[in-house]
Amino acid sequence: MAIEVTMPQMGADMTEGTLLKWLKQVGDPVAAGDILAEIETDKATIELESYDSGTLIRQVAAEGDVVPVGDVIAILGAESETVPEVDRKPGAGTPARRTIEPEARKQAAPAPSSPAATGPAEGRPRISPVARNIAREAGLDVSALSGSGPDGRILRRDVEAAMAAAPASPPRPAPPRQAAPAADTVEGFSKMRQAIARRMTLSKQTQPHYYLTLDIDMTAAMAFREQFNASATDEQRVSINDLVVKACAIALERHPKFNAEFSDDGLVHHGRVNVCIGVALDDGLIAPALLDCQSKSLGRIAVESKDLINRAKTGSLKADEYSDGTFTITNLGAFGVETLIGIINPPQAAILGVGSVMPQAVVRDGQVAVRQVMKVALSADHRVSDGAEGARFIKEIQALLEGPAALAL
Repeated sequence: MAIEVTMPQMGADMTEGTLLKWLKQVGDPVAAGDILAEIETDKATIELESYDSGTLIRQVAAEGDVVPVGDVIAILGAESETVPEVDRKPGAGTPARRTIEPEARKQAAPAPSSPAATGPAEGRPRISPVARNIAREAGLDVSALSGSGPDGRILRRDVEAAMAAAPASPPRPAPPRQAAPAADTVEGFSKMRQAIARRMTLSKQTQPHYYLTLDIDMTAAMAFREQFNASATDEQRVSINDLVVKACAIALERHPKFNAEFSDDGLVHHGRVNVCIGVALDDGLIAPALLDCQSKSLGRIAVESKDLINRAKTGSLKADEYSDGTFTITNLGAFGVETLIGIINPPQAAILGVGSVMPQAVVRDGQVAVRQVMKVALSADHRVSDGAEGARFIKEIQALLEGPAALAL
């Protein structure tokens, strides 16, 4: 029986995705778990995983096509099966794949109210966020590239092809800083920045936030980390953020409201603890998820965290890592930031902002002592929980980090 593969929704505000590259061709066998294609969203490149087995008997969408969420992009079936016609969704008026020519796009789009709404500035190449990151790291001049995506957009494959064709050379040095221009200029927003703006505006407009801050004495946790890393492999070496992830995973199981989300039908409690961690890219912040943290050891979290960050930067995330997060940690401690109060990542119910671990004078048993202190801030959805519940949750995280032996269990 034929099985339709559709464009998944990877994020609450995703309406379409670009099919960058087919990794399976017509006639290829496909097993559940195989990667079928690479999909680009506004913020990242995602690997599209097959949830069924069969033979790829038709590619409905072509590389470079912009496909609405839910539309068919491929059909799996038996090798000898007749390729069926694509069954459109009831009421759907969009084709299974579509591209928009520049003139058609110009005519269809409403007139912008200001220059800032027009997209890339004049002369600035149209390029995906992932492609821009790869090109910048390679010292590649993107202005000389031709794009194979819709409207001539430069995609990851275009950058990789240019890198393969170019002779090996040292990275191009950064251009010297220019003097401030005499007149104002307008820089168009990247698609990633537009997506961040939409989601953060949605969060602040629809989720009533409340905030709680707390100091955590990390002296014991830092000693525990040093002892743990002394006998760990390079991959298993634990960062401060790994300790926080593990502590949050335990606390979320004990306080499930903060691993839930609000819906019109009631509170949706998630069975998995998927902790998102903020990863800074040149165009903005993404927060892919470490999946099933409730069942992972501290060492396993450390290994998977490094891998997740590397793949986020190179555009190799999987769909569920991008869309299935249930709680977020945003950490600017590496920048020396003392306090960070985050905006909830919808539709999640809470986010934990983490600052730097800093030496501070504190009073212990009537004596002043220098301790390693980290400030954390909980932002939570008041529709889902109240301040007293938030206080108990954040105190649980504090207790776990100040008595870190529990993190190794």
